[in-house]
Amino acid sequence: MKPLKIAIIGECMVELQKKMSGLKQSFGGDTLNTALYLSRLTHNTHITTSYVTALGRDPFSEQMLTAWQAEGIDTSLVLQLEHKIPGLYYIETDITGERSFHYWRNDSAAKYLFDQPQSAQLVEQLLSYDYLLITGITLAILTDSGRSILFSLLSEFKRRGGKVIFDNNYRPRLWSNPQQTMDEYAKALALTDIAILTFDDEVQLYGDTDVQQCITRTQAAGVKELIIKRGGEDCIVIVNDDTHYVAATPVSNIIDTTAAGDSFNAGFLAKRLHDGTAIQAAAAGHCMASTVIQYPGAIIPVVAMPDIHL
Repeated sequence: MKPLKIAIIGECMVELQKKMSGLKQSFGGDTLNTALYLSRLTHNTHITTSYVTALGRDPFSEQMLTAWQAEGIDTSLVLQLEHKIPGLYYIETDITGERSFHYWRNDSAAKYLFDQPQSAQLVEQLLSYDYLLITGITLAILTDSGRSILFSLLSEFKRRGGKVIFDNNYRPRLWSNPQQTMDEYAKALALTDIAILTFDDEVQLYGDTDVQQCITRTQAAGVKELIIKRGGEDCIVIVNDDTHYVAATPVSNIIDTTAAGDSFNAGFLAKRLHDGTAIQAAAAGHCMASTVIQYPGAIIPVVAMPDIHL
């Protein structure tokens, strides 16, 4: 098969999680979770996964790079800024497995990813990729100028034949107001080839009362391939005007829903980029997510990875 390169653009933060004996420190972020699981699933294939972000030169940043490289993630496009550090978040998980977050990220290195002297070279390098993935969080954490540069990159990338993947991942606290979010999401969707949307986020942002509203809005933006995640329910897969419902994998022992959507994305992309259909890819996404939610934290042990046939 022809080698494929996918770049996943976003932010990884230092994670602190409450434990009985104190705090456990690790790393996390929606795009990093997807990149890590995608790298694991495709490590013996023709697919290369690059993670694109900005870090500092502090011990946490160095530990992140070392950990990502150990997972087979290409880190050649990670910028390291002299006077910035990664963001931080604290996570609490209740008895049902649902989590809540507290963030310190207003001046994180990733915010300035596209505002550096070396950012122009980064843009040129990204134009050589086959797929670029961004999320609503990617858009939210960038500066206004950085977001504008990203949209220009995506436009030129599409013009050259690249495919753009967008996950809505809506976090209200990261935006000034819902209208700003809707305006920026509209720009993103107009450049999107594959949209992987969480319906709960669409409800929160747009006030949808029916999934058809989400479908109509997304198709009107020009998106040809749409996947709507609905937690433990069937996900909806629409390619052009062909609609399918793909059943979720039943789980009776939910421990922690952290990274459920991110890992779904990884399973989906691993299969889709390996010439699977969108329906087959959605089933792989469910398989990946259903495994992850049976373990604490965002990243499960390598030995617990499901066998997704590519």
